Amino acid sequence: MKEMEFVVVEKGKDFIVYEVLNNDNTILRPLMEEIENDTMVENVRYYFEHPYLSNPKIHIKVKQGKPQAALKRSLRRMEKLYENLYGQYKKLGS
Repeated sequence: MKEMEFVVVEKGKDFIVYEVLNNDNTILRPLMEEIENDTMVENVRYYFEHPYLSNPKIHIKVKQGKPQAALKRSLRRMEKLYENLYGQYKKLGS
């Protein structure tokens, strides 16, 4: 499986648009929820220009700070969450 990749499509002072290559909805949906929980984010959404012919795009608009920082913070929080889940799984002896 290829790793997901974020490519900057458009960038402004308080927003950024990423195209997501090698999309995996099992990760993209929780990521969107995590970005929404960021207090510095004003609005986040993802969309497909065409369901079969295009990659999803993520639009992040922030109240303050850099929009790319919101994505980084959210990815770090998800990384910690999944590391904790994996640690608990290993404790079960499986």
